[in-house]
Amino acid sequence: MKLNRTNFEHKKFTNRIVQFGEGNFLRCFFDWQIDILNEKTDLDAGVTIIRPIDTDTLPLLDTQDGLYTSIIRGINEENKVVKDYRVISSVNKEIPIYKKFDEYLELARDPNIRFIVSNTTEAGIVYDSNDKYDDKPQNSYPGKLTRFLHERFKTFKGESDKGLILLPCELIDYNGVELKKIVLQLADLWQLESEFKTWLEKDNVWCSTLVDRIVTGYPKDEKDELEKEIGYTDDFMTTGEYFYLFVIQGPKDILEKELKLNQVNLNIKIVDDLKPFKTRKVGILNGAHSSIVPVSYLYGIDTVRDSLENETIRTYLSNTLQNEIIPALDMDKDELKNFATAVINRFKNPYVKHFLMAISLNSTSKYKSRILPQVLSYYEKNGELPKGLVFAMAAMIRFFKGERNGEKIAVNDEQKFLDMYNKAWGEFNGDYKKLVTPILAMKDHWDQDLTKLGNMLELVASYVESIDKKGMKEAIKEVL
Repeated sequence: MKLNRTNFEHKKFTNRIVQFGEGNFLRCFFDWQIDILNEKTDLDAGVTIIRPIDTDTLPLLDTQDGLYTSIIRGINEENKVVKDYRVISSVNKEIPIYKKFDEYLELARDPNIRFIVSNTTEAGIVYDSNDKYDDKPQNSYPGKLTRFLHERFKTFKGESDKGLILLPCELIDYNGVELKKIVLQLADLWQLESEFKTWLEKDNVWCSTLVDRIVTGYPKDEKDELEKEIGYTDDFMTTGEYFYLFVIQGPKDILEKELKLNQVNLNIKIVDDLKPFKTRKVGILNGAHSSIVPVSYLYGIDTVRDSLENETIRTYLSNTLQNEIIPALDMDKDELKNFATAVINRFKNPYVKHFLMAISLNSTSKYKSRILPQVLSYYEKNGELPKGLVFAMAAMIRFFKGERNGEKIAVNDEQKFLDMYNKAWGEFNGDYKKLVTPILAMKDHWDQDLTKLGNMLELVASYVESIDKKGMKEAIKEVL
């Protein structure tokens, strides 16, 4: 039996949300939350998805009348493995913009539309001066959006109550601020009315967001097994982890009222500034990931979950989180500890197979953004270096030797960094301090010479030597 509205009776909701992007993430994150709000409140918000790319590779969600199954799996707050199936009925239809541009503009004329959400990848929010007003459609997402908003402005003659709430979910800092800036640039480029630009600024709410959920997408390898469990066929089912967080920087009174957030308990936070949440996520979640990757991989482990199954790696991660990362962050410590516990549960998720080599991509830049701020903060507060995080630096340098237990490994990073590591290890003559000096001294990358940060040079050199000569299983004992 096929999942559709003929075989499964589900209410259709009023079109209130335009969504740019048909991918798994928004369907398992945003549309999933809207579905819960529709069920538990009188939100009555239907989603119309805009397929922003010109492709016929995948069928439209319309082939299932917008219905699909979200499969949420992971470890909950009680440390129990959970699995939840939900037929998502918040999506009304999908419009392929390259084939139905007129239908897309018709949507702009719908007085019920209130929200625009997007996830067009980090490269989606960009200014493209080649976009033209009369393109059908424009190439860039901001170009398509500007044309949509201008159509709405013209239709309703600039009425203030026909402005929209914009919720970009692309993974760039202050995405709403950046999106608004580019839309205004395009309005200038296209020489649109000054009244339109005033309406954009005054009557639309440009929110910035932080989104967090691992979405593993279409479960190709489990399809038959899962369809047997749910009792029907579904070509659009999508899987994600139990944890999720949606942080929105915007006017609390408007957003809570419009989304009915006072009526149901979802992990949606309306805040004045995203920065503390971004710092927390990057420091704890991403920092923990990047810390264990070279350590665990050189230990002989291949996935995040298997790392947490290993007592030594688990102890290293716990010590680093509790004693070095959390003390370095200027936020409520209980909240940080709760978040760290959730992160550990996410890493242990039996349904997510996250390979360490995949996370190792661009490790040098990740160390700078995810780990170094905590190293510097810890040093400033304590007058000494955090050994676990410094050990992660040493493990990274040894990782880029490109060898594990006598076998070559395919390391991956920006070419300039690969060239640097290759040169350092290629010219290595037994002097570990000489080996690590040019790496730590990359002032143009680290924004400072790390050889001058306390005893960083000596500590990193000694750890690299220990890992290289004794192996990770012995070397890690020095920081436990």
